[in-house]
Amino acid sequence: MGKRSQRGFTLIEMMVALVVFSLAALALIRLEGASFRGAATVDRSLLAGIVARNVAVDALTSAQPPVLGTTQGDETNGHRAWRWTRTVAPVGDGNRVLRVDITVADAQGTAGKLTVLRDNPPPAPVPTPSPTPTP
Repeated sequence: MGKRSQRGFTLIEMMVALVVFSLAALALIRLEGASFRGAATVDRSLLAGIVARNVAVDALTSAQPPVLGTTQGDETNGHRAWRWTRTVAPVGDGNRVLRVDITVADAQGTAGKLTVLRDNPPPAPVPTPSPTPTP
């Protein structure tokens, strides 16, 4: 029997190499899909957080404290429609501090929540006219 020169790969070796390459390619494709889904989730929660902070800024910077109870509104941000709900309730026994809970949702459901506290100053006393002295 003479020695046969071996140049190249056998058919079995090529098939095994192709299977290994295919498995690696599929794993990379799945990883890329997970990365895209993760980026979309981060984008959604980031935009919802911006909407929640905008609603909080309105509640915190208004000259008058927000009305107790629940208020809802719509806002567009990032070319998306958002629905926000703001719930204002007193903290503790008095109304001196208000808790403002903000929930932001889109078509997929709740995307963000934020809670802030706001000072609720007592109403300013009404000045009473002082009696004028009589001569």
